Amino acid sequence: MNYILKTVFVFLFVLINKVSAQDTTQKNEKVRLGFNYGFGTQQSYPFNSKDYTYDVEFYKIQVNYLISKKRKWSFEINVEPSIYINEHQLLNKYYVQPNDGDDYLEKREEFTQLKQLNEYVLNLGFLTRYDLFNNFSTYILGSVGPMYSDTDTERMDAGFAFSDIIALGLSYQIKAIFLDFRYSLRHVSNANLSLPNNGHNSMNFEFGLTYQL
Repeated sequence: MNYILKTVFVFLFVLINKVSAQDTTQKNEKVRLGFNYGFGTQQSYPFNSKDYTYDVEFYKIQVNYLISKKRKWSFEINVEPSIYINEHQLLNKYYVQPNDGDDYLEKREEFTQLKQLNEYVLNLGFLTRYDLFNNFSTYILGSVGPMYSDTDTERMDAGFAFSDIIALGLSYQIKAIFLDFRYSLRHVSNANLSLPNNGHNSMNFEFGLTYQL
């Protein structure tokens, strides 16, 4: 994954230089396509449960579609196919209780081991952007979407679930390129389709780049 990440960012760096050298005006185009990389943790405000750890690293393809623009305000649809690579560990073995099944002692032994779990996600959202000055803008993003998790934890079974995200971001535009920084809060759970369903939470930072098509 580190090799893939380096290759993608080298490509994006070359693209920035190419676009910066061109005399192009594509600010009115509606579609932007790009790539985001991020990382996060549960062990930080506003979450920081002492029962478990949950550290995340993720890679996203980002697609933005401009719905409308009025003066300094603009409104966009956001689509993000993503892969989350997470490490999880139960810290409080008494979180698993006898009423969780006759095999609760085996579950305690299993879930207190450090685990890697992968999540495959398609988040769909709505973004409201405000132009601050020059080429700087800020935005709020809310999104939700289906996901698949490949590993059971004491908080959520593997399988189908949902990914909910709320984010605050900053963008800097260089002609057809948008450089992006984002702070987000994320919750995953399965809407009580199966138990347990306490889900996982994380506070995240991410960096990205999109190109106006």
